[in-house]
Amino acid sequence: MATRRVIRLSGPETIDFLQGLVTNDVTKIDAGLVYAALLTPQGKYLGDFFLKKQDDDVLLDLAEEQADDIIRRLTMYKLRSKVSFEPTTLSVARGTGEMPDDALTDPRHPALGWRAYREGEESDDGSDWDAIRVEHCIPASGVELTPDTFILEARLQDLNGVDFRKGCYVGQEVTARMKHKTELRKGLKQVRISGDAPIGSEITANGKSVGTLFTQAGDKAIAYLRFDRVTDEMNAGDAKISVS
Repeated sequence: MATRRVIRLSGPETIDFLQGLVTNDVTKIDAGLVYAALLTPQGKYLGDFFLKKQDDDVLLDLAEEQADDIIRRLTMYKLRSKVSFEPTTLSVARGTGEMPDDALTDPRHPALGWRAYREGEESDDGSDWDAIRVEHCIPASGVELTPDTFILEARLQDLNGVDFRKGCYVGQEVTARMKHKTELRKGLKQVRISGDAPIGSEITANGKSVGTLFTQAGDKAIAYLRFDRVTDEMNAGDAKISVS
C-alpha cells in the first residue's frame, strides 16, 4: 500500500497561492524540490510535503494519511484563486545510492538521498530510513510530527523547511516570534537508549516528566525533550535514556 500521494496543482496563480500558505519560499521550486509545511493560524503543524515543478504545474508529494485533510484545507483557502487540484497516477521512488537522471535531491539532508516521480508502484532501494532519520534527528509525519508540534521545535528550520524572509503565510506570526523573541525550551534531540521502550513512552527524571521517546534505531533514538529537565540519567519504561 502506497505511503505517499502525488497531487497536481495547476493554474496561473498556483505559485502565488502556495506562497501565501506554506512555510517555505515556493519560488525556489525552479532549483529543485522544496520541502515545506502547512500550519494552523496558531502555528501548529498540519502536514509537511515536497513541491516539484513540472512544466507549468506543481506536484505535491505528501503522506497518504494526510492527503485528504491537506487537500480539504487547500480547497478551503482557494476562494477565487485560479488554481486547481487533481490526482495523478505518479508514485514516489527514493533511494540513497547513485541518483537517477529523473530524480531530485531530497532537500532536508544529504543522507536522505533522492526522490523521483514515476508511473508504477512506489519504490525505494531498501535504505534503512528510520536509522537515517535517527542518526540526523529528522522527524517523520505521524511520529515526531503531530498536531501538537511547533515546527521550530521539530527542527524544520534546520531541514530547509522554513524561510524567514519570504513574507506572510498561515502560522507565520507564531513561527517568527518563536524564532526571534524566545529561546526554545523544548524540542527534538537525539538520545542514547539502553533497553526497550515503545514509541510514545514518557521520559522521566527525578520524578518529573522530561519528554517523549520516538523513533529508535540501535542504541539511538529521537526524543522530544523539555531542556531544563534533562539530566544524565533519565528513563523511559524499562530503558535508560541519556542525551547523545
